[in-house]
Amino acid sequence: MAAPPLQPTLLGPRILIRPVTPSDWNEMFAAAADPAIWSVHPVRDRYKEPVFREFFDGALASGAAFSFVDRQTGKVIGSSRYYGYNPIAREIEIGWTFLTRAYWGGSYNAEVKKLMLEHAFTFVDTVVFWVGETNWRSQRAMEKIGGMRREGLFPRTLGGVEYQFIIFEIRKHAKAL
Repeated sequence: MAAPPLQPTLLGPRILIRPVTPSDWNEMFAAAADPAIWSVHPVRDRYKEPVFREFFDGALASGAAFSFVDRQTGKVIGSSRYYGYNPIAREIEIGWTFLTRAYWGGSYNAEVKKLMLEHAFTFVDTVVFWVGETNWRSQRAMEKIGGMRREGLFPRTLGGVEYQFIIFEIRKHAKAL
C-alpha cells in the first residue's frame, strides 16, 4: 500500500495550507517571533531564532509540514504538520501548530483544523493532538473543535527535554467542528 499524501495543498475560504518551503523562513520566523504565542507552550522560548530554526528545520525535514497563508494578504500566519502516521491503527497526529495572535479567538484555527482533518480522514479513522499539560489555550481550542481527551498524561521529548502532554482525539465519524 502506498503512503498517503502527507503534504497536500488545501484551500479554505480564507486560508491556503501549502507545503512549507525553505523560502518561508523569514515570514514564518516573523510570524513566530512573538513570545506570547509560546507563553503556555512546553517550549516557551520558541520565539527565539535558534530555537525556532530547529522547529523550522524539523518541519522541512518532516515532509509533512505546512505554511498557513492568509488568502487576502498573502502573508504566512502560522504552521502545522502531520506526524506519526500509523496505518495499522489508522491514526495520525496533527501538531506543531501555531497562528499569529491576530488570528486567535476567531474561526481561523477551526478552518485550518477542518481542512487538515478532512484530508486526514481520507486515510485514517482517528486524528490525535498532543497538547502540553500547561497549554490551557490549546486545550480550550481542542475542546472547542470537538476533541475528546484521552485519560492520563503522556511524555514526549522536545529539544532533549521531556514534557508531559494531554492527548486529544477526533474520530472520523464523531461530530467535530
